[in-house]
Amino acid sequence: MYYLLYGILYLFSLLPFFILYGISNFLFFILYHIVGYRKEIVAENLQFAFPNKSAEERELIRKNFYQNLIDNFIETIKSLSLSTKTFDKRVTIEFEDVQKLIDKGLNIQFHSGHQINWEFASLAISKKLTIPWLAVYMRISSQPLERLFLKIRTKFGATMVERNKYQSMMPQLMKKQYALGLIADQNPDNVQKGYWLNFLNRPAPFQTGPEKGAMRYKTAVVFVNIIRVKRGYYHIACKVITENAATFSNGEVTRLYRDFLEDCITKNPSTYLWSHRRWKFEWQDIYSKKWIDNIPQP
Repeated sequence: MYYLLYGILYLFSLLPFFILYGISNFLFFILYHIVGYRKEIVAENLQFAFPNKSAEERELIRKNFYQNLIDNFIETIKSLSLSTKTFDKRVTIEFEDVQKLIDKGLNIQFHSGHQINWEFASLAISKKLTIPWLAVYMRISSQPLERLFLKIRTKFGATMVERNKYQSMMPQLMKKQYALGLIADQNPDNVQKGYWLNFLNRPAPFQTGPEKGAMRYKTAVVFVNIIRVKRGYYHIACKVITENAATFSNGEVTRLYRDFLEDCITKNPSTYLWSHRRWKFEWQDIYSKKWIDNIPQP
């Protein structure tokens, strides 16, 4: 089944971009106007995040989000056959400050959010790194799709670390200099153990793992902003936060990440993944000990 799927999608990836984007436009019409994939969730998220925007402004963000979401999938499949030269033309990256960290022999932890196109961003970083790129991911339940996406994600030499195997794999992988990539805007597995703070006008829990891991292993921390320049073209901005997370107090890295992510989303709202429930957990007083925001609790 995998080889059949791979063959079909590889042939699909050979189509020129203008045809692929024509297909994307058609799929947008189906997904948005006929299927209505998670439209209520997206609308609710945008209402929470941008209460001061008009209904028309939020609707425009919602439509653009769906188009970007389909483009993200199409572009990811396109990367199966995308040449290095074309990739470099379409995806640029700020890497000078990161290279300085590498030259100092530091381990690096990258924090990014679900911004489109996150797959291109991982490929761009792995392509530039001269040390192992360890990217943590969630396994896909379909075995053929899992193999396909692993092939795409390791195109430029990344080592994919399944989230459920993180604890067992990382000790061996950390024996030499490394760079670790984390999508840090996931909801925590245990909401009572997550860090709580305001996120786009509403209390939300954040995972503690990214911060605690960076502090424990005294890694440098870099935040990643994925900027959509125009259709099919992206710029990856890497911001160095610290050369040693252990010098920060508890909660500080997470607060800085929240501020960074909010700024990224506010500037480019239609490229954030609005179809998952970022605020699926309601604030309760039992979470008070995990409130780390620098403003009073709700």
